[in-house]
Amino acid sequence: MKNLFRSLHAALTQGQDAVLVTVVASSGSTPRGAGARMLITKDGRIAGTIGGGAVEYRSEQLARTVLAQKSSRMEYFQLRKNQVEDLGMICGGDVNVYFQYIPAGDPQTLSLTDRILTLYARAEQSWLITDITPEHAGGLAVYGKKSGLFGAKISSDVIPHLGAKPDRIQCGQNQYYCEKLIQAGMVCIFGGGHVAQALVPALSAVDFRCTVLEDREDFCRKELFPQAEETILIDNTRIADFITIREDDYVVIMTRGHKDDTLIQAQALKTPARYIGVIGSARKTAGVFAVLREQGFTDQDLSRITTPIGLDIGSETPAEIAVSITAQLIQVRAARNHS
Repeated sequence: MKNLFRSLHAALTQGQDAVLVTVVASSGSTPRGAGARMLITKDGRIAGTIGGGAVEYRSEQLARTVLAQKSSRMEYFQLRKNQVEDLGMICGGDVNVYFQYIPAGDPQTLSLTDRILTLYARAEQSWLITDITPEHAGGLAVYGKKSGLFGAKISSDVIPHLGAKPDRIQCGQNQYYCEKLIQAGMVCIFGGGHVAQALVPALSAVDFRCTVLEDREDFCRKELFPQAEETILIDNTRIADFITIREDDYVVIMTRGHKDDTLIQAQALKTPARYIGVIGSARKTAGVFAVLREQGFTDQDLSRITTPIGLDIGSETPAEIAVSITAQLIQVRAARNHS
C-alpha cells in the first residue's frame, strides 16, 4: 500500500490525472478481495492490483473512461465462477468497485499522500477513509491513532467504528469505506538465517511489517529480504542502540546459537514487546531459562517468552516453520484486535 501512495504522489506531481480503484464490498458473499486497490493513469495500471483476471481487466477499461469523464463512480460486477476465483472471493455475488478520479497536482491529495507516508515512517496505527456517498463521493481522509483525522471533511462519528477489517460505515446521510492502512506493531526478527528468509515473505503476505536484525553482514543483505522494511546490522550485546521495541511490537529470536539467543532474550524482556518468541527445543529452553534466572529474571518474566515458537503443526523445514510462526502471530494479533 505504501508503494501505491508513493506512485500516486509521483503521478500527480508529474502532471498526470489518476484513478484509485478500490474493491469496497460485495453482496451475497464474503470477499477476500475487499480493500484491494490499484492505481490507473493514462499509462495504464502503475501500482497495486485487485486480483487480476477479468474483473481487473474490465476495471482498467472503466478507469480509462473515468479519466476521460473526470468523475468518480461506483460500479457493480455480477461475478460468474471463474471471475470469483480471479478476484479471490469465497463464493459468488456482486462486487462493488469504486473508481475515484484524482486530478493532476491536486493539493489536497498531495498533502494526504505526504501525511500517509509520514504515518508509515512513524509506524502509527491508522485507517484510510473514503467518502463514497453518491452526492459528494471521492473525499479521502486518513485517521491516525495518535495524530487524528487529516484530509477531506469526514464525520468524526465514523471513528468509533474503525476496526481491523475493511468495512462500509453509514453515518447519518454519509457512507464511508474504511480500511486499516497501517497495522500497529513491527515484527523484529533477530537472525537472518534460512528460517528468517522464509518467514519474512510469509509474514508480509498477511500484512505484518518486518525488520531483520543480524550481526553477520552476509545474512543482513537487503536482497535476502526484499519484503522487509529494514535490514539492520547490529551488535547483539546492545540491541537498544539499533532499534526501539514498543508495546505493539513482536520479537522473534532465531540467531545462530544459544549464546546469542540468550543475549537477545535478556534484552527483549526489558522491553514492553507484545510477544517474544524463540526458536528451539525444550532442552535448549531449559538451559537458557536457567541462565536468565541467574541474571535475576523471575518465572513471571520468563512466562512472557513463547518457546518453541509457532503453532504445533509438526513443522520441520524452514518453510513449514515459517508457516507455524506466521499462524501464531496472526492468532496473537487477532486476540489483540478483538480485546
